Amino acid sequence: MTREGAVYYPEDLSLLGDVYDQAFNSLPPKMRTALNAAEIARNLLDHSARGERDPIELELAALMNLIVPVAA
Repeated sequence: MTREGAVYYPEDLSLLGDVYDQAFNSLPPKMRTALNAAEIARNLLDHSARGERDPIELELAALMNLIVPVAA
């Protein structure tokens, strides 16, 4: 199933919102960027569309492939 074909019930959306908040807020301040926020959301939607509902697994998946800023 792709994200486009996924159906999200209110309890699913609540779970995804909670996991998103937890994942984003767990980042160090310098990593709380718009790009990382979008990547977290994308990762959550991808994994939830495959049927994942375990909050821990979703949070781990949400934090994959984030951009780490490098000091200049």
